[in-house]
Amino acid sequence: MDDVSTANLGVMCGIIVSLGFFAMIFGIVYLYKRERMAMIERGMDPRRYKPHSAPYPTLKWGLLLIGAGLGLFLAFWMDRSLRTTFDDGNPAIYFSMIAIFGGLGLFTSYRIEKKDGEKTTAE
Repeated sequence: MDDVSTANLGVMCGIIVSLGFFAMIFGIVYLYKRERMAMIERGMDPRRYKPHSAPYPTLKWGLLLIGAGLGLFLAFWMDRSLRTTFDDGNPAIYFSMIAIFGGLGLFTSYRIEKKDGEKTTAE
C-alpha cells in the first residue's frame, strides 16, 4: 500500500506543478494586459513607458563571474591550506567567498557605470 500512495503522490505532484506553472503565466499576462488597458483609459501612451535597459549588462555579468571565480579559487586555496581541522571540506568557506567576491564584482561594475554616467552628463 505504501508503494501505491508514493506513486499517486508523484503523479499528483506533477499535475499540481504543471497547473501552478500555467496559472502563473496566465496571471502575469493578465496583469500586464490590465496595466496597459488602465494606462490607455487614463490617456497615457503605454509605448512611452518601457522599462529602461541596463547600460552595461555585459560588464556587470563579466565582473560578477570573474569575482565569483576568484572567490571560488580563493576558497579552494584556503580549504586546502587550512586542511588541518576539516577533513570533509568546509562549504561555508566556498559560499562566503563566492558571495563576497561576486558582490565586489557587482560593486566594481556599479562604480564604473556611475563614473561613466557622471562623465557623460558633464559633457
